[in-house]
Amino acid sequence: MELPLDHFRLIGVSPSATSEEILRAFQLRLDKTPDEGFTYEVLTQRSELLRLTADLLTEPESRREYENLLLNGASGLDISSNREVAGLILLWESGSPKEAFKITRKALQPPQTPALGSSREADLTLLAALTSRDAAIQEQDQRFYSNAADFLQEGIQLLQRMGKLGELRKTLEEDLVSLLPYRILDFLSRDLNEIESHKKGLSMLENLIIKRGGLEGKNKSEYNNYLTQQEFESFFQQIKPYLTVQEQIDLFLELQRRGSSEAGFLAFLSLTAIGFARRKPEKLFEARKILKNLNLSGLDSMPLIGCLDLLLADVDQSSARFLSSSDEKLRDWINNYPGEKLEAICIFCKNWLENDVLVGYRDIDIKEINLDSWFQDREIQEFIEQLEKKSNRTILKSKTQNQPKFNAEESPKDLSKESKINLDNFEEGRLPLPGGVREHEKPVIEEHIYTDEIIKNKSIEIYKYAIEKFAELKFIFGETLENNKIFYKSPYLIYLYAFLILFAFGMGVGILRNNFKKPVQDKDVIDNSVLINDVDKNVSYKNLNQKDKKNSPDISDITLSKKIDNNSFLVEEITDASPSLEQIKYLINAWLNNKSDYLAGKSEIKISKIVQNDLINRLMKERQLDIQKGIYKNINTNIANIVLLSQTASRIAVSVDLKYIEKVLKTDGELINETTFSPFLKVKYILGFSNKSWKLVDYISGV
Repeated sequence: MELPLDHFRLIGVSPSATSEEILRAFQLRLDKTPDEGFTYEVLTQRSELLRLTADLLTEPESRREYENLLLNGASGLDISSNREVAGLILLWESGSPKEAFKITRKALQPPQTPALGSSREADLTLLAALTSRDAAIQEQDQRFYSNAADFLQEGIQLLQRMGKLGELRKTLEEDLVSLLPYRILDFLSRDLNEIESHKKGLSMLENLIIKRGGLEGKNKSEYNNYLTQQEFESFFQQIKPYLTVQEQIDLFLELQRRGSSEAGFLAFLSLTAIGFARRKPEKLFEARKILKNLNLSGLDSMPLIGCLDLLLADVDQSSARFLSSSDEKLRDWINNYPGEKLEAICIFCKNWLENDVLVGYRDIDIKEINLDSWFQDREIQEFIEQLEKKSNRTILKSKTQNQPKFNAEESPKDLSKESKINLDNFEEGRLPLPGGVREHEKPVIEEHIYTDEIIKNKSIEIYKYAIEKFAELKFIFGETLENNKIFYKSPYLIYLYAFLILFAFGMGVGILRNNFKKPVQDKDVIDNSVLINDVDKNVSYKNLNQKDKKNSPDISDITLSKKIDNNSFLVEEITDASPSLEQIKYLINAWLNNKSDYLAGKSEIKISKIVQNDLINRLMKERQLDIQKGIYKNINTNIANIVLLSQTASRIAVSVDLKYIEKVLKTDGELINETTFSPFLKVKYILGFSNKSWKLVDYISGV
């Protein structure tokens, strides 16, 4: 066998060493015999090789001949087969563990595999384990972590095949586990053109985090002994800039699905980053939805949602979010800002994007945040215009009133007067996003004002009006048909009824065109100035005036404070064709009180008489999610003001100012988070008339 070393390296001296230095090194090597467990036979052979080398290098003539051979290109030492293992030990000791491992591994392979149970087999197996570990350490010191892992894995496989040295194999396995973060860093930090290496690094990273129990490290795993939570967080901050924004979104969404709340927050940031950097405003909706569903202790989400509202041109909503923040210093700064509040919000949003959102991505490098360029981007403008059209909040006006439009010269400051987009509707899936992001479910329909001129000259507006009225009729008749099981027998009957209704409506339009000269007004619309201030939460029908009693349901002796046996509020239907504000307030209070009891785990939800099933199902899903998280909610509400916005025979809309305090607690009573809206939480409630009674159909917070 030829070993890749010379006599000087074998004994551990430089080629210029004197005879005295060579003898001193020889003695030291003899005294420092490897104590890892080699057999006496191979250690004796090692000593003989050292003695032969010392004799050659200390005898002047033989040394001169050997040096001439080296000068003429000679390399390596020929070792007889009976001293092969001893020579490999000396090669390992000379600082060449990689070369020693490769030759040793080859010596253990067929056909030169030593006899089973022989001393040569035992020595070679031990040497393979020691050299694989030292080779891995050497590679790790040079930051070649993937190569280091390869040496360890080969050593482990060899020991498994030989069936020996179980303790040493366990040591190699522990080294391999502790090396994992470095291997991930090695793979991910390579050029993106090395696609397979990058994919392997991503897979290893995800598996590591999952085994640890998410970013929080909830599980006790093999990695916890080598990577504390603090060390992991430091490692993750180092690894994050090597991932693209889409890779981070995919990773964090998967981890959130597995129960990691921290991953959910990072997914929110990544979606915001890709939405802003790539001009994809629909991603901001995804980010917004994730954040609103998170329950992170100590997180004040209001200003963050407010930033998203601002980027989506809902300035009024954005301002309301900031003023609802639990951070008193932030509220004071906004309120006391020397300029306009919108300017302060823009400054906060810009700093947030710059310092917290658009950092730590391999493929995002924005030097300066410019909100003006965001709003001036044509794609953003078109998206916002589509939101305005699909939000069903645009009021049709006569020719003398021009509808304002968004133009490329507007700054964010100008948007405060124009923006009327209901972002909560889109986020909850009640309205479709532009581009068909979500299916259209139940539109929230506003009242429209029509003139005789529109009826005569704008047939397309009549068509739109008919479509919206059909949506209301679909709500009224759809529930009746469903209750009578007609839908299940023949769904086409619904379309037949719809056609008949639209036909009848068209006949009515014809009559209007011939007979009305004044603007057509809905006679059922109530003046928006109706306002009740500081109404007590426990509404009593005993206190209604005589006129209201005449229009009230037959429950004059019932108050909201009255309880029934199952600890829920007594619920009565409201059947009046034109209910009073007190009755509407009664219905909303019944919803709020039952909702509060249900989310606190005090009672079952039994309000189907006054609340549509969609809202009840949403509430039940919220409670189930809370149970999974081991929490419950203590909610206190009080209606301070209520304003009637619009009223027809089939639909009522009111605006309510709520005093709202919400506490999130663990099942053992420990307080996790508390949210208070100051001074009020503004909520719009929508009621629909169905099955001869009024029901709460939907509500929109912050408008």
